[in-house]
Amino acid sequence: MDTDDLQQQLDYEIAFQAVNQLTELGNAALEKGLIVGHGYHGSQYELLRNGEALLFSPEEATIYLKDLLGLDA
Repeated sequence: MDTDDLQQQLDYEIAFQAVNQLTELGNAALEKGLIVGHGYHGSQYELLRNGEALLFSPEEATIYLKDLLGLDA
């Protein structure tokens, strides 16, 4: 495996971890009744809360959910 292959593999693993973390945060907020739904909508992450569909970048959604759950961002 050359350097480019290793970098590509590392980038993939980091992106996969970010998706997993966002899904776990969304599920935790869902279980606590803080939101009623979540998931990707195109390239953005959608949170359904208080009758509204909120669209964020994945990074912004992570921060928003951590704040909503009272976790350190």
